[in-house]
Amino acid sequence: MTRPSIEDYPYVIDITTRWMDNDVYGHVNNVTYYSYFDTAANTFLIERGGLDIHGADVIGLIVESACSYHAPVAFPDQLRAGVRVDKLGNRAVTYGIGIFAEGSDEAVANGHFVHVFVERESRTSTAIPARIRAALETIVR
Repeated sequence: MTRPSIEDYPYVIDITTRWMDNDVYGHVNNVTYYSYFDTAANTFLIERGGLDIHGADVIGLIVESACSYHAPVAFPDQLRAGVRVDKLGNRAVTYGIGIFAEGSDEAVANGHFVHVFVERESRTSTAIPARIRAALETIVR
């Protein structure tokens, strides 16, 4: 499997590993990468799309996710997470996300997840809000 490059992702943030990210095998546990994915995508939505995670009438819920692992990392490694949009629909978006060790342009892990946008109260699917859609369009690949 080809490891993605940092250049494949138009939005990149720093991620700090935590002591609790390591498992008994001495590396970041597989499930932790999903937390990194969620952090990276939601940071983008908050910073660029104006998402109000506490008060917005429309929120994104994850309905699908997957991750491939290429190389181990461990606390106290510094990481970068790259985010792109692989598919943008009317009510859902598929993100491509890569995790990179500091100083390396090859992903240690990569994957995707799908947000479906819903009304906060009813959990009924709805159109992606205009400001969020405009932000997402800037990172479509």
